[in-house]
Amino acid sequence: MQKNDERQLSVPTPSPFHIRDFNQKVLDLRNNTLIATPHSDEVTPVDLESVPCRDKECLAGNHGTAIYLGIRGKELCLFCEESGGQPILKLKNNQIMKLYHTENAQKPFLFYQNQTESTSTFESAAYPGWFICTSNEKDRPVTMTQTRGTNYYTDFYITPLS
Repeated sequence: MQKNDERQLSVPTPSPFHIRDFNQKVLDLRNNTLIATPHSDEVTPVDLESVPCRDKECLAGNHGTAIYLGIRGKELCLFCEESGGQPILKLKNNQIMKLYHTENAQKPFLFYQNQTESTSTFESAAYPGWFICTSNEKDRPVTMTQTRGTNYYTDFYITPLS
């Protein structure tokens, strides 16, 4: 009984955080789509949350920290799938802790977080070389790109929530 209690104590809870892009745009949930928009009184930014992936195959290598991403307070997780010959970012009904408890990595839901001093990038595990991004235009969907630093921003400022 004691071993089981200890194991339950080691299970993490999702780590919530505020996220904003290079131009200080926040994420807004509209019709089950994440939109990058300037912060204003009319916008209630969504917070994301993350949990680590437990699959040992995803922990090896230098891709970054293997995590699952979800919308805080919702049963929606970020998910990559192919459409029109390239990966797209979608939200899918799922509980982030169910992803955590799966033994094998659920690659469409898995992202590698790489942190620098002040920013993080999120690379798709299912589509290496593709990163979560926002457009340099306002009120555009959050999507995926291979082209970093041109019309899309792949670096995000993360503020942990307590």
